[in-house]
Amino acid sequence: MKLKLSFLIFIFTILSFGQTKNSNMNIHNIKLNTIDNEPITLEKFKGKYLLIVNVASECGYTPQYKGLKKLQEEYKDNLVVIGVPCNQFGKQEPGTATQIKSFCAITYGIDFLLTEKISVKGENQHPLYQWLTKKDFNHEFDSEIEWNFEKYLINPKGKLLKNFKSKIEPLDISITNYFKK
Repeated sequence: MKLKLSFLIFIFTILSFGQTKNSNMNIHNIKLNTIDNEPITLEKFKGKYLLIVNVASECGYTPQYKGLKKLQEEYKDNLVVIGVPCNQFGKQEPGTATQIKSFCAITYGIDFLLTEKISVKGENQHPLYQWLTKKDFNHEFDSEIEWNFEKYLINPKGKLLKNFKSKIEPLDISITNYFKK
């Protein structure tokens, strides 16, 4: 009986801690590394829209890099595009950080922020994607990442606005309407 009670108290403590942690987590205090292994927090971009995209070099959607680059250039005053390499869908991002960075620069002239390669789903899901995909963290909605080049839009105050599936092009009006003044 004592063991059962201790176990229940242990579980209650973990659950309580998890809820507190979730309710305090916001997009701007999430830490990750750039593709050059430099640590950053997204607080650096507070006051701007964020468009976070899981990217891959060998995907049918890879040409969307062109649109992402143009989007960043056109709306740079109030938008930050963040490319997040991921190898979880069809193993379409097998390269090293150096290979990914080189491919993006040479093939598409990418100069927007690329992060380290991370897991966007599953057991090792990075905290960034925990926040993006779980209502418990983002307080807006749950979502599931189905493929490469899914886009998440966050407003300048850190509120998750929308998830755009892979087939939605970066320059689609459903995305660009958010940035027009």
